[in-house]
Amino acid sequence: MFTSFLIKYAEIGVKGNNRYLFEDALVRQIRHALKHCDGTFRVSKTQGRIYVDALSEFDFDETVEHLQRVFGISGICPVTAVEDQGFEHLGGEVTAYMERVYGRQLHDGAGLSFKVVAKRARKNYPLRSGEINAELGGILLDAFPALRVDVHNPDVWLHIEVREKIYIYSMILPGPGGMPVGTGGKAMLLLSGGIDSPVAGYMIAKRGVKIDAVYFHAPPYTSDRAKQKVVDLAALVARYTGPVYLHIINFTDIQLMIYEKCPHDELTIIMRRYMMRIAEEIAKETECLGLITGESIGQVASQTMHSLAATNEVCTLPVYRPLIGMDKQEIVEIAEKIGTYETSILPYEDCCTIFVAKHPVTKPNVSVIRKHERALEGEIGALVKTALETKEMMIVEASPGYRG
Repeated sequence: MFTSFLIKYAEIGVKGNNRYLFEDALVRQIRHALKHCDGTFRVSKTQGRIYVDALSEFDFDETVEHLQRVFGISGICPVTAVEDQGFEHLGGEVTAYMERVYGRQLHDGAGLSFKVVAKRARKNYPLRSGEINAELGGILLDAFPALRVDVHNPDVWLHIEVREKIYIYSMILPGPGGMPVGTGGKAMLLLSGGIDSPVAGYMIAKRGVKIDAVYFHAPPYTSDRAKQKVVDLAALVARYTGPVYLHIINFTDIQLMIYEKCPHDELTIIMRRYMMRIAEEIAKETECLGLITGESIGQVASQTMHSLAATNEVCTLPVYRPLIGMDKQEIVEIAEKIGTYETSILPYEDCCTIFVAKHPVTKPNVSVIRKHERALEGEIGALVKTALETKEMMIVEASPGYRG
């Protein structure tokens, strides 16, 4: 039925003189997303509008699903584009559009309310916007006696945009909003196999940030299935963010040393501090501007205000925690929406859960933590160096064939 889409954006429209940079970034992201669809498409930008035109056969639902994962898009409008061949021709095209899209409702006797909303971007068009509204409204009322006008709350908002061509549309499918990925810099996500961290990565990426990720693996205490679970989560996040550069750190020797030499009620905090140190090293090497975690205040012992302050203390880069004020159910709902939840709950433990103390400290004293970390001096530096030198890096592409 439709072979073209008008792409709407929201925040980009208030970017002033820099708007074109964000528009160009959005065009690049749309082109990248459509590479994963069947069919060939042209993505063009003109007069503050972005259009997607299908140049071959394509799957409508698949295309919309891919567009709905492009940050920066606020709405996707399937449009009919017609050449300007006079107003009588336009009236016929609009009548045909209504018949094609709403035929059953127009003829079932229940009636349908509508409002014509014209926008005359091409000022040399002979009719003004208000005149277009009135004339097309009259044509439609004559063609469909069951139609009625409602200018306040109509069933159908019929948009007519007069540009180089004339665009007709009435449906606006929701996009994810946000800003195009890559317009907000780059940050390093501490990605585990849990529910929270993939959601945190998604939320920061929605603000235009390119996401890299680091995962701490602890063989043989964590299995290859746990590692694959994290790779799968990265692939699901990559459907929104683009390819994720995933750095995999072998954390076993570091964890064992902490387990042997530090008080067990402080294990989680000290391990977390070393994860943050290592993640920051990789972030700086890869020109990331901050770290991202999935922490939420009070969710577990390592996420109290005192514990978060203790882990922050080892970082010089900013730490972004988009879930900080959310409860678990809110996080789960987002995980379900973006398709990561079912993978996150698979029963493969990661390194954080293996070495959890029975009674972890909830109000760690940073001075005491530093004192206990001195027991690790010397040897652990070499272990951290080895972990960084032997890290595995893979580029994780978006999960193929996903239909959300």
